[in-house]
Amino acid sequence: MRSTTTVTPAPSTTGPATGAVADPVVDPRAAGAEVAGCACGPTRRQLLRGTGAAAGALAGVGALAACSGQTPSPQEAAESVSSAEAGTVVVALADVPVGGAVAAKIGGQDVLVTQPTEGEVHAFSAICTHEGCAVTPGEGELVCPCHQSRYALTDAAVLGGPAPAPLPAIDVEVSGQDVVVT
Repeated sequence: MRSTTTVTPAPSTTGPATGAVADPVVDPRAAGAEVAGCACGPTRRQLLRGTGAAAGALAGVGALAACSGQTPSPQEAAESVSSAEAGTVVVALADVPVGGAVAAKIGGQDVLVTQPTEGEVHAFSAICTHEGCAVTPGEGELVCPCHQSRYALTDAAVLGGPAPAPLPAIDVEVSGQDVVVT
């Protein structure tokens, strides 16, 4: 008696005739890269791509639930910062580049202080409104390294990416040589 083994090929991730990737991965974590400020584990896409998609999905439920509780929401962080005493020094004005931003902390919360034009300062929660990753200073804008959401220096309006809302603002002003909470 002869036994027969059937081999089922793995699903293709390339397009029909072009060989192009049908679902490109933009997230830098896809290749296992660490992303500064991104407390989340693997993406849903990564969890579902493996050979054990069902097992990965079950394991992913816990991972994704844990991710959502690791950092406060952008609004919670901004409210926490708002309780900081007026006059609290955030950063020296000289440390904030004109046309740029610098990362700082207020009351233990990550914030970004921007100076779009000389002497004009703003501060925003550094927690991305998309998935809660830490937003960082970019070239003339604020950037989330997890999914490339981009925000404006003047009002943290969304310039691009999946972020659904601007970063919450924190009231600051220039006092002498420092940027302080108002």
